[in-house]
Formats: sequence, structure tokens, C-alpha cells
Amino acid sequence: MNSLQTQITAYLDYCRYQKRLDEKTLKAYKIDLSQFSAEVSPIDVAKITSDMLERHIAALHQKYKPKTAKRKIASLKALFHFFEYRELIEHNPFSKLQVKFREPVILPKTIPLHTVETFLSTLYKQCADAKTEYQQKNSLRDIAVIELLFATGMRISELCALKTRDVNLDDRSLLIYGKGAKERRIQIGQEAVIRALTEYKRAFAEQLAVCCHFFINQSCTPLSDQAVRRMINRYTALAAIEQHITPHMFRHTFATSLLEADVDIRYIQEMLGHSSINVTEIYTHVALSKQRDILVTKHPRKDFRV
Repeated sequence: MNSLQTQITAYLDYCRYQKRLDEKTLKAYKIDLSQFSAEVSPIDVAKITSDMLERHIAALHQKYKPKTAKRKIASLKALFHFFEYRELIEHNPFSKLQVKFREPVILPKTIPLHTVETFLSTLYKQCADAKTEYQQKNSLRDIAVIELLFATGMRISELCALKTRDVNLDDRSLLIYGKGAKERRIQIGQEAVIRALTEYKRAFAEQLAVCCHFFINQSCTPLSDQAVRRMINRYTALAAIEQHITPHMFRHTFATSLLEADVDIRYIQEMLGHSSINVTEIYTHVALSKQRDILVTKHPRKDFRV
């Protein structure tokens, strides 16, 4: 039986068990392909035409932003490659389509370093002013979370997925599982960050003994990315910071700060876990203070006597 829905299910099983894709990728594929399936109604995969795909792609462009539409089209193209691989179709209808389009460059938003300093100062003050042990433990955890986000540039999903076995405070390193199940190891270079992680680990020793995740609540449940977002919003308000701050902005600030400090972009690529240097190069567009410094101190016009 070669109905579209049946073969989508087979493809998702293939992605899960043979390609070993992670759950987030599988979930995105399922959503993207279910939308296509619902639009064309029950049909044999061999009867899907280029015109059907073209209408679906046009609808995606009308409904979604370019980056989202591009991802959904990529999901669909991968499905039809699978149909070719399984010899379910004689000709790939995508081969007749021109689906290239220009995706607008959206520059990453960073946090000014003085704002990061203010944010951290507020965290430490809240910890010092804690009235109860419960409040103090939560403050120690919040400090450890933000210090680690800023110190390593890791993704919020990577931070929440950290296991206790992944954090080695003796050799000051983390084992991070990034996108596509790619592993990378990153060092923690700042003494203050090690101290924050050590104090958090000591405060939560009892809970960590029964939970494999490194960042947890006092009820022994893993810390979620939504909990981190709420925590950041709360401290942003306490610090009277007007800028809206997200967890990912600490990652952008980490990368941009290192680039402005003349760190080789390939080192930054490795630390961020980017598979392509092209992704990391977006940070070259936001290092404006470094550009200004170069043009003030290096441009030959400064030596002219006119």
C-alpha cells in the first residue's frame, strides 16, 4: 500500500531507527509532512505531481516566514528522496521545480556587556539577600545557569539536557550533546563560573544524587527551557533592564565578544558546535565596535597631514 500517509509513517520510522535523528527533528518532520498530506488528501505517492508540490510551496510562502518555509520544503524534498530510494516513484516531481529563494539575513541580537554585568550583579545580590534556604538554593542554581550560558555559549536545550556525568569540575570541562547528536567538549575558563557551579552542586547534592540531570528543581525534576526563560524575565525586571533578554542572546553575546577580542572564527565555530563555518560567519556582521576600532586605529587616513 503506497498511500501518502502510510509512506510518511514509514519514512519517519526510517528517520528514527536508521538515520537516528533526534526527537526534535522527528517532531518537525512529522508536522511539516502532515501539513502536506492534509493538503493533498489521501493519494498514492506515485500520483503526486510537480503542480501539487508547486501549489503547496506557494501556500507555505504565503503563510510562513522564509526560514520556516525553507525548512518545510527541505522536509518535503527529503521525503521524495526517500521515495526514490525505495523505488516508490519513477520520477521525482521535485526535479522539475525551481525552489531556490533568498532568505533574509537576520542579525543575531546581543546583550551589551555592561547589561550582562548588571544582570549577574542582580543574581548575586538576590542570593546574598535570600531570607530562606529554599530561596538561597534557587538563587545558587540561577547563578550557575546564567554563568554557564555566558561562559560557554551553549544552547538552552543543551544546558537543560546536561547530565551530572557530563560536568567535570575537576578538569573544568563539559561534554555537550548538540544538534544532530554531535558531541563537543568545552572548557570552563573562568574561576567565578567554577565557583558558581561548585556551590550549586553542593547545595543540590541530595537532589542530584537521585536525578541524572545536572540542572534540576528542588523537587528533583529536570530544569526546563521554559523555566529558564521565566527566570531570566524575572531577573531582567529586578535589574530594571529594559531590553528583552532571551537565553539564546547569551550565546550570541558569547560569540560576538570573542570575535571582537580577535579569537579565530574557527575556534568560535567549534565552541558553538556549528557544523558549517557559514553559520558562524553571521557574527562578523555584528562586531561593529571592532570595526570601529580597526577603522580608527588602522586606516591610513589617520596619518595624513592635510
